[in-house]
Amino acid sequence: MSASVIFEPLQFRNLTVKNRVFRSSLAGRFNNYDGTGTQIHINWDLKFARGGVGAIISSNAPVHPRGLIVPNYAHIDRDETVPFWRELVQRVHEHDCKYIVQLAFSGRQRDLGGIQFEKGWSSTDKQEPIHGLECERMTIPQIKDLVQRFAQGARRAREAGADGVEIHGCNGYLITQFLSAAINDRKDEYGGSLENRARFALETVRAIRAEVGRDFHLQFKISAVDYGNDLFFWWSKGTTLEESIQVCKWLEEEGVDAFHVSSGNSFPHPRNPAGDFPLDDVVRGYDTMISSGSHTFRNYLIFRFWPLNAIFRWLWRRPSRDRIEGINLRDCRAVKDAVSVPVLCTGGFQTASVVAAAIERGDCDGVTIGRPLIANNDLVLLWQSGADRPPRPCTYSNKCLINQIENPLGCYEQSRFDSHEEMIEQVLSVYDPPQFRSP
Repeated sequence: MSASVIFEPLQFRNLTVKNRVFRSSLAGRFNNYDGTGTQIHINWDLKFARGGVGAIISSNAPVHPRGLIVPNYAHIDRDETVPFWRELVQRVHEHDCKYIVQLAFSGRQRDLGGIQFEKGWSSTDKQEPIHGLECERMTIPQIKDLVQRFAQGARRAREAGADGVEIHGCNGYLITQFLSAAINDRKDEYGGSLENRARFALETVRAIRAEVGRDFHLQFKISAVDYGNDLFFWWSKGTTLEESIQVCKWLEEEGVDAFHVSSGNSFPHPRNPAGDFPLDDVVRGYDTMISSGSHTFRNYLIFRFWPLNAIFRWLWRRPSRDRIEGINLRDCRAVKDAVSVPVLCTGGFQTASVVAAAIERGDCDGVTIGRPLIANNDLVLLWQSGADRPPRPCTYSNKCLINQIENPLGCYEQSRFDSHEEMIEQVLSVYDPPQFRSP
């Protein structure tokens, strides 16, 4: 299988990307607590721009401070944030790399709460089931206001020179909370039927198009299937593939230029990020969350003590036991067959022949990559040099994502390094150049 198809340009309606590889929305707690950006964030994104990806999808950028998923991420909730995004986009463009800002809102699902708002907004007032985080059911005026907040976030991204925006509509965050019948228990025009549950997403797309016009790239990231009972069989399955396909058709009619297919109605989820559940790292960092929700101390006991932790780890690994790389390709193909715009797929990609085969089969038009790019920032350059797979590939241990709650984001799988010191040097490399250098 020739990898040449990976390096063919990908043409969207309003955007051309030099190859078929996008870095997924991915960053650590590199910014200021008030949502303003830093040099450290710029350093992080430049790692991947230099490594050859065609485009970078930004870390989740809250459009309202109540919607932060974790503190210390760069917001796009006010005009004062535009200069940072402009500087970041300009630096990334120097490496012939496009930049897409992901517009996000957490809802009831947060990795860590902030100091401003104790409860998240959601389609429901039921607790988030994993950690037991409390939330408030959004009122109609709050929904209408938030739709406009997304539109203003898109305007700011365009003013900053970004090449497009992505609506974060997946993985258990706010739009998932509206789309999923397993979560959305509303009795008004935003709940009940699929058309009603999709109303918030559709109104958001309409508002963005009204604000930025039809000539600015707009893509939508969606969980094609909730797989709500992957971990515990007694939980509701949630959104089906057929429902998501219909939603995608409606979204395309409203002006979406591309879809980005993921899976799962929560984050983390056994299919996203598929792979291991690193219990030692989870226990070491989970104390940060113990005071946040009503289920967190229970979870801590499960994660720490045998045999509960062994059972949980077995349940976690079960959905991806047969396949990690390309785990979402089947669902992605179904979406692609139903729409006429390009479709991107995420799912642990790090083998050139696997990616090339998926594109040539028509499963997807391009791929987005997260953890394997953390492990090998130069993955695309390795593929260009003829390698099919990196000499030290990502192990899917998920230690990177678990550690980022308390530590700088990076690869924490020590088996990939010659020494502990080499691993730490890689993690801390994001701080060079520093934000402040003494004279």
